[in-house]
Amino acid sequence: MANAPVQRMSQLMAKTLRDDPADAEVLSHKLLVRAGYVRRTAAGMWSWLPLGKKVLANVERIVREEMDAIGAQEVLLPALLPREPYEATGRWDEYGQELFRLKDRKGGDYLLGPTHEEIFTLLVKDQCTSYKDLPVILYQIQTKFRDEARPRAGILRGREFQMKDSYSFDLADEGLAHSYALHREAYQKIFTRLGLDYRICAATAGAMGGSKSEEFLAPAEAGEDTFADCPNCDFAANTEAITHALKPVDAEGVPAAEDIPTPDTPTIETLAASLGVPASATLKNLLVKVDGEIVAVGVPGDREVDLDKVEAHFAPAVVEMVTEADFAGRNDLVRGYVGPQGLEKVKYIADPRVAPGTAWITGANKADTHARNVVAGRDFEVDAYVDVVVVRDGDPCPKCGTGIELDRAIEIGHIFQLGRKYTDALKLDVLGQNGKPVRLTMGSYGIGVSRAVAALAEQSADDKGLCWPKEIAPADVHVVAAGKAQQIELALDISGKLAAAGVRVLVDDRAGVSPGVKFTDSELIGVPTILVAGRRAAEGVVELKDRRTGEREELPVDEAIARLTA
Repeated sequence: MANAPVQRMSQLMAKTLRDDPADAEVLSHKLLVRAGYVRRTAAGMWSWLPLGKKVLANVERIVREEMDAIGAQEVLLPALLPREPYEATGRWDEYGQELFRLKDRKGGDYLLGPTHEEIFTLLVKDQCTSYKDLPVILYQIQTKFRDEARPRAGILRGREFQMKDSYSFDLADEGLAHSYALHREAYQKIFTRLGLDYRICAATAGAMGGSKSEEFLAPAEAGEDTFADCPNCDFAANTEAITHALKPVDAEGVPAAEDIPTPDTPTIETLAASLGVPASATLKNLLVKVDGEIVAVGVPGDREVDLDKVEAHFAPAVVEMVTEADFAGRNDLVRGYVGPQGLEKVKYIADPRVAPGTAWITGANKADTHARNVVAGRDFEVDAYVDVVVVRDGDPCPKCGTGIELDRAIEIGHIFQLGRKYTDALKLDVLGQNGKPVRLTMGSYGIGVSRAVAALAEQSADDKGLCWPKEIAPADVHVVAAGKAQQIELALDISGKLAAAGVRVLVDDRAGVSPGVKFTDSELIGVPTILVAGRRAAEGVVELKDRRTGEREELPVDEAIARLTA
């Protein structure tokens, strides 16, 4: 086994902190800074210190090993990219304000790559000319850039981050399905080796495009994604991907719509209380502007509108809330009393729960007045049905009907069957077996490498600090010299012997630092095994401690070394 260098804390660029950073909101942010793994450079930009770089490199190593195992080939493409390919696919505009755009000295337009579908497509177009060159899977581990409006949560949501992105190119859809399955299995192996608790959830494709899409989510309180899990079957999905079936009903017996006076009831709560009906019997109509044009969004009164879903439906258009000025000169728009019937030149989208034949109490487009027995499909038309409500705990599982459970999670991976969106836009063909051009089909697969570090910190930390899985930790053993010269000498001797056997060692050989501070730092830094050369050093006895369980054991030095090198 190769000799491993000893990391000496007396020489290590890593200062631990007793207090949380003032701007820290989540556990991983607090601990990674306090333990000396990362330091903030600017909003959403982080420097990785030696311990943090080792953890990041360990994640990268596992990702590489599993990607190589499925036959993927690693490349490295530029981060600074030309405008033209992204304009050809429409993503120069679709990405909106999240895209870092810049000009060179000659006025040419460039971007900092948020993801590389276009550039990989052009690379394959240049290198692959025949069906004999296919299939191919290419990947890279590289820095990506997104101009986040509110970079937060430390390395969980930055403007610059490390990502593994891979791309498959196949001759037919069956090949794409195989490449997708290879990645899905590889991702399961990667996240299992990393020691992450994760779920595979159905997801939306968003700006990426394509058909089938799944996310790998790590449950954590700090997560920005909400996913639904069914306790009765294997259904799991990001709430943005959950759809409600459109179920029309027979409205033959519903009386004609009629206006009813409802003074001082501008909200669903006041209306339901005034009429003595449940909020679910009312129809809420939210007004938004889509690229400046007013659109009404209809949902049952007991549900909230998920603006992220509305924005996703209209992307890349800009969605904004209406203001007081938008009601000026519009007799059909009465604040607090808007109904879908009689709206003039207003597009109306509705949640599938507002199905044809359903009857509602809703605004009558008159002050202090609502209307009842307003039937979808009879008294008003829906221009488009879109799942736009916020999913709730207890909503029926789309697969088996059992009430779903919601939890927060961190997105650590995402896989897409893109199909031919990018190969069509960039005209990627190869010569087929019959001598005719074949348009390739494509998959895209991402892993947030730096995000995985934060997710591991969130899931494995305890009240004392970080607690890394062995394969990810910056060292195998943290040797602590809890005393003066004699303990430091023994700690360095043990560290040298362990390193000679290939064990990765971090040794706290700092002089003038109290044992209490060293013990606190060892727990904060989170190496899985701690060896203490302390009060019984003169007897040749050391203490082994399991960082995760807290179990301690005193052993003779030779026995401790034998156990750690076994």
